[in-house]
Amino acid sequence: MSRSIDYYFSIASPWAFIGHSPFLDVAKRHGARINFRPVFLGELFADTGGLPLARRHPARQRYRLVELKRWREARGLDFHLSPAHWPLDPAAADRLVIAAQIAGHDVAPLVSRLTSGVWQRQENMADPAALGVVLAELGLPAELLEASAGDRTAVIYKANHDAAVEADVFGSPAYVLDGEVFWGQDRIDMLERALSSGRAPFTP
Repeated sequence: MSRSIDYYFSIASPWAFIGHSPFLDVAKRHGARINFRPVFLGELFADTGGLPLARRHPARQRYRLVELKRWREARGLDFHLSPAHWPLDPAAADRLVIAAQIAGHDVAPLVSRLTSGVWQRQENMADPAALGVVLAELGLPAELLEASAGDRTAVIYKANHDAAVEADVFGSPAYVLDGEVFWGQDRIDMLERALSSGRAPFTP
């Protein structure tokens, strides 16, 4: 039986961008099904004791930049540390992913393109016009943009938040396998080992 992984993320997260492709590769290798669960990070931080970047101690902010440079090199990625349109409100893009899910589309390419739009292409992924361009580029129906602003996506976005808090998720990306949280793209190797071994989940 195929195992499933709950994938909590926001398109505003550089770590989700960095880990997206490696995570997809791991899931594919192990035949795992991915449940894409976009979350609003500002609210998730507020409910789990985290701080937005601007309110963190300068030492933490500086270390974040060092880590981004390390992982940019380690993953062989080309991206901007401070993109032109970041920070941004990711809700419209996150909810676009949800609308595409509801319509039955494979959202992995959409998540990849949206995060690349923020971190590599320096596009304003909070702008509906820019999101419309992304849909056209991927051959997805333009109607998804209107659907993403509807009540159904809002309800699911909130439900994702509630499920994240219930699962002990407090940041992006987080991968939850059988109730065990793997927080951060630097835990993908550990996630793969758990998938390979078939061990019981570790719990607090």
